[in-house]
Amino acid sequence: MTTFKQQNVLSDTPGMNIPFVQEMAEITQHMWRFGWDERNGGNVSCILEEAEVAPYVNINKVIRTIKPAFPVHELAGKYFIVTGSGKYFKNVVSDPEANLGVLRVSKDGQQLELLWGLKNGAVPTSELPSHFMSHIERLKVDPDHRVVIHNHATNVIAMTFIHDLNEDKFTKTLWEMCTECIVVFPDGIAVIPWMVPGSSEIGRETAQKMKDHRAVVWPHHGIFGTGSSIDEAFGLIETVEKAAQIYMLIVNQPIKQCITDQELADLAKAFGVTPRPGILNV
Repeated sequence: MTTFKQQNVLSDTPGMNIPFVQEMAEITQHMWRFGWDERNGGNVSCILEEAEVAPYVNINKVIRTIKPAFPVHELAGKYFIVTGSGKYFKNVVSDPEANLGVLRVSKDGQQLELLWGLKNGAVPTSELPSHFMSHIERLKVDPDHRVVIHNHATNVIAMTFIHDLNEDKFTKTLWEMCTECIVVFPDGIAVIPWMVPGSSEIGRETAQKMKDHRAVVWPHHGIFGTGSSIDEAFGLIETVEKAAQIYMLIVNQPIKQCITDQELADLAKAFGVTPRPGILNV
């Protein structure tokens, strides 16, 4: 976690006076300290409004253009802040301009216009196709959607080695680990087959799941989480990871009691959420 003293020292770092840059720097630092983003693992993208970009970035000056993996007509004209390819999350706080970029999708959806950051020829994360596909699908079901976070949450990955990867069973196990889980992710957790990362194929498979879920597990790799804000997307992943950690702690222990299906249903009713159908036996 960035300390108060560190924040004072870094206040003159280029970009750290920009609110959305500072927020990205802080959240990537948190994930690195949690051990979820070793080396250059993990990536984040966040949709920005022109009104929040324009006071800090010259939106009329395109530094250079970058060709996306595919045309993104659905996102034409939208602004994003994204992490860079091959960049280490631990370095974002000290040099955000080298590790982050502010992009705008061109009006025809054929180009990405770099407006800030990604110094020295850096490019956006290699998982940007997966991010864009997920943004497109989440916006169809949630107009307030803004954020996609991918990281290598340790216990989620561990759980995929020993738990059935049927997503209903995976979801129910996680719901049973913490009282808050069914409230935080009543839509459940999607699970895709193992696939090569950075490909359009894994992006399409993930986006397909995003039609009905806000979190998708990539077995033996990590998790994709989405939300209307950095806090919401991070909090979703944080809750899933906590439940997976508890599972890993108790999986080889004799279980004397647990949260029952009826208790889970009562929780959902009390908090006004609707659990994904077909998982609870009530």
